[in-house]
Amino acid sequence: MLEQRWQQGKFVCVGLDSDYERLPAIAKRAGSVEEAIFVFNREIIDATHDLVCAYKPNSAFYEAQGEDGLRALARTVRYIKERYAAIPVILDAKRADIGSTNHGYVSSAFDHLGVDAITVHPYLGKEALAPFLERKEKGIIVLAKTSNPGAGELQDLPVGEAREPLYQVVARHIASDWNAQGNCALVIGATYPADLAKVRALIGDMPILIPGIGAQGGEIAATVTAGKDSRGWGMIINSSRGIIYASHGDDFAGASRQATEQLSAEISRQLSH
Repeated sequence: MLEQRWQQGKFVCVGLDSDYERLPAIAKRAGSVEEAIFVFNREIIDATHDLVCAYKPNSAFYEAQGEDGLRALARTVRYIKERYAAIPVILDAKRADIGSTNHGYVSSAFDHLGVDAITVHPYLGKEALAPFLERKEKGIIVLAKTSNPGAGELQDLPVGEAREPLYQVVARHIASDWNAQGNCALVIGATYPADLAKVRALIGDMPILIPGIGAQGGEIAATVTAGKDSRGWGMIINSSRGIIYASHGDDFAGASRQATEQLSAEISRQLSH
């Protein structure tokens, strides 16, 4: 699914981090919390679907609203699958636990919710994450170097005789050992372009989910230069707040489209250099 989107020059992933408190008044007038979140998401999806490579709802914003939020998330995923089936949905849930617990996470995300990919963290190791990795038809996107300012506290720790940063050790493990099904990708933040370039050199043409563009300060030019693979593809460049909150007025959907168009055009310009 992703390669088809990349072939069409689509690299933007819209992060549906739909915080009820930040929704525009026109969405809240839809009624319940569930309805407001769903309507907000639906309008943004309809406005941007022809421009994106993926959608990425962050489960935290939905879980925060209890049953209303979880129903809104399920309706959002179902809407994308029914209306725009060629667009993959990534659940940003950062799951991982011991193996038996992971079976529950896997069933929830893939069998019940129906998403195409999920983010996980690697701390428990390959053995524990086997229930995810075995789902060869699904994308397993592993955290390596996250976009937050404090990411280096643990992720940059020197490891082993080579004193290699931990995030690079993680990247090498994923590429060389965990990816037997060809369904793995990595998370590397746009806020660390030098680290992004090092990881790209380590993992070849594996996909990279790249958060941190826009509100977090990641720059497009540096991101594309560091993140593109040998074909000029391989990037899932995420923007959340910069797109979905481009306007807080009645024109929020149109503004989200304009922001997505601008980001997509800038990525295309950088790829053409």
